[in-house]
Amino acid sequence: MPTDEIRLTLRPQLQLAPAAAPDEKFQNDTLRPIMKLQHDLILSIFGHFLVKRKIKLEQLPADQRSGKIKEMVTRDHRLRDLLFGLALGQFTSAEMDYYLEHESNVHRRMTNLLVERLTSVFAPAAK
Repeated sequence: MPTDEIRLTLRPQLQLAPAAAPDEKFQNDTLRPIMKLQHDLILSIFGHFLVKRKIKLEQLPADQRSGKIKEMVTRDHRLRDLLFGLALGQFTSAEMDYYLEHESNVHRRMTNLLVERLTSVFAPAAK
């Protein structure tokens, strides 16, 4: 079985509304399933960075935690590149071609998805 087919079979199937825009379609068909597949690794790497940088999110006021997570993902290039690499390494050849053509839009969407995912775990909204 070729590598691209293997990658596609590993991804979880998500029930999402169909997307009309190409960037949104790429997000729903590629990025979201990959982020779900790599969820445990994303959390592990982010948790490691919190320890390494001696950042204690639990000591921040609840309303500032999400902002701190967003700041880390957008400004810490080593962290961001590592998290992006988890997704990029799962792209098929066609997805990589799309990524290379639309790099800035894909980066923005990946950043938003990562911030959402990390915030839901490390800084959940008060109930």
